[in-house]
Amino acid sequence: MKDFGATDAAGAGKRRPDLLIWGAAVFLVLAAVFAAAPALRAGPATLAGLLLLGGVAGVAILGLVAIRASTTTGDPEPEGAEAFVEALSEPAAVTAADGRVLAANLAWVQAVGDARRLPRGAAGARLFAALVKARDGQRAEGTLIIAGQERRAEAARLRGGRLLVRLPSVVEKEVFVPTAAPAPVVAQSAPAPRTLDAFSGASPFGAALLEGLDPFNSRVLEANPALAAMTGAVPSGTLFGALIDPPSRAEAETRLAEGKSGPFEVRLARDPARIAHLYLYRADGRLVAYLIDVSEQKQMELQLAQAQKMQAIGQLAGGVAHDFNNLLTAIQLRLDELLHRHPVGDPSYEGLNEIRQTGVRAADLVRKLLAFSRKQTVQREVLELGELISEFEVLLRRLLREDVKLVTDYGRDLPQVRADKSQLETAVMNLAVNARDAVRAAKGGGVVRIRTARLTQDEAQSLGFPGAEGDQAFIEVSDDGPGIPPEVMGKIFDPFFTTKPVGEGTGLGLATVYGIVKQSDGWIHVHSRPGEGAAFRIFLPVHEPTPAQQAAAATAAAAPEAKPRPPRDLSGAGRILFVEDEDAVRGVAARLLRARGYEVLEASDGEEALIIAEEHAGTIDLLISDVIMPGIDGPTLLKKARAYLGNAPVMFISGYAEAEFSDLLEGETGVTFLPKPIDIKTLAERVKQQLQAA
Repeated sequence: MKDFGATDAAGAGKRRPDLLIWGAAVFLVLAAVFAAAPALRAGPATLAGLLLLGGVAGVAILGLVAIRASTTTGDPEPEGAEAFVEALSEPAAVTAADGRVLAANLAWVQAVGDARRLPRGAAGARLFAALVKARDGQRAEGTLIIAGQERRAEAARLRGGRLLVRLPSVVEKEVFVPTAAPAPVVAQSAPAPRTLDAFSGASPFGAALLEGLDPFNSRVLEANPALAAMTGAVPSGTLFGALIDPPSRAEAETRLAEGKSGPFEVRLARDPARIAHLYLYRADGRLVAYLIDVSEQKQMELQLAQAQKMQAIGQLAGGVAHDFNNLLTAIQLRLDELLHRHPVGDPSYEGLNEIRQTGVRAADLVRKLLAFSRKQTVQREVLELGELISEFEVLLRRLLREDVKLVTDYGRDLPQVRADKSQLETAVMNLAVNARDAVRAAKGGGVVRIRTARLTQDEAQSLGFPGAEGDQAFIEVSDDGPGIPPEVMGKIFDPFFTTKPVGEGTGLGLATVYGIVKQSDGWIHVHSRPGEGAAFRIFLPVHEPTPAQQAAAATAAAAPEAKPRPPRDLSGAGRILFVEDEDAVRGVAARLLRARGYEVLEASDGEEALIIAEEHAGTIDLLISDVIMPGIDGPTLLKKARAYLGNAPVMFISGYAEAEFSDLLEGETGVTFLPKPIDIKTLAERVKQQLQAA
């Protein structure tokens, strides 16, 4: 500790005299003597003399007291200042407002020096600005340049106008230096734990106390029951790394060596399908490892990503299929016209017929794309699940050939479902054919199983439908083949993705199944392990008919309605308003209908159709319109033109599913739908049926 308050050159420790104060004291004494001189001459015995002497003495005493107070408050008491700053561990000094150092501790002398004043100029400019603020009662910060380095300083006001200046200690950042054995970047603790605490022992997630700082090469000292439930029995001394699946362990070790702090995503050795997050807590020489099972969360994330991807691909496929349907419709109508001119026996008939067959195959491809994108027109009906598979089983046995055995398992109390029968049969057939190809390619033959059942909500969730609500109808198609490799599992429902050799598959089979199941409000899940085969599980909502629906079904079964037979004569008479934005489709269809005796008014869009309908109000017998058109679409056109059409029937043609726009036709009657692509025979039959019914 060093005191700078009043030391002389010899360091005697005496206070330095203040000339102004002592000068004031001398003049005060002289003034008192001169004032007392008249009283002394007059004699102290008189009353006036006594009063004058008393007043002069009082003034002198008061003046000396004031001078004494000014000398004690102008500077700090050295002993008090020394005791104050000596208690501080950081460099500190007590200064006057003008920068004089009154007292300083040893740390200040070592850091700044023993100068009696604070540094001036550039070195202390910011500090003096802080002193001005501190003198006004504010706590201020400034900087002091010491040995070329800038040091932060804090200034605060003390009693008597003194200022305290401190140089806070600099806290250096901890630098991580990797060691030969990678240590996890985890939290620090003081004493090394000897056992798991009560919280870790009773926690619902796995916890283990490890001996050592390398988690995967450390032995387990103690494990809680939750960890044993996840990984199996964990006796003391078990290598913690043995609980982790080797591939994910290697990945976690790599991340740990890179200094990553976690959590580390690992798979369990007992069941690689289960995923857990590994957290590490480091104590002195030991680790506490926490394993949190996130399998369901990861499964839901993957399912959400898959659903979003399939939805995007479905929108693209649906748009392509719609445009392709327009082209196919124009091609098929033109072929019908050419075949009418070149009948059987004509040299051109064979070539035209081959083109027509190719067009049929293209139309089937488009139907698969529409099924995948869930934009195919469906005709839902109530189906008995057991009857559906049993009736279809005969065809399946023919498809699977002799070297593949088909085994069916019908559960009890099979439910009803409401779906399109042909679509559901297509889905099961595609799955069975894929299973057949898998077992034949792997071992020249095998077993394909089809199982149906009614599942409760819990059973459905355990078999792969996490969002199941209530009972579910269940269809499973499985095989004993090689299974699906994990690297392609996320792509199997993508359109045009196939693992079959070139020319043996289009890659639309599973994509079609996916679209059919989704359009039927169902769920599909794949369970597969390498070498153990694959199982495709379809979940459909159970249909519970209301009493009114049961009565209507019984009436319909007792008196089945006879379906109208298609007319043999396709010619007719009537005025038709044909609205289609595709010129090739509209032109050929109108020409072929005119050839069969109809009067056809053509419109290329909804606006033109409204004008024509207004001009021929009350005389139009049938409206044929596309659904999706630029400007006014088909349903909007019908609502605006209904006043001009009266009770005339309406037929919509579109490449999109009827369900896509059926909600726009609420309240409309006499409306039918014909999906694209269409041929002239089907179109002429439907036109005549509509006109006859009207």
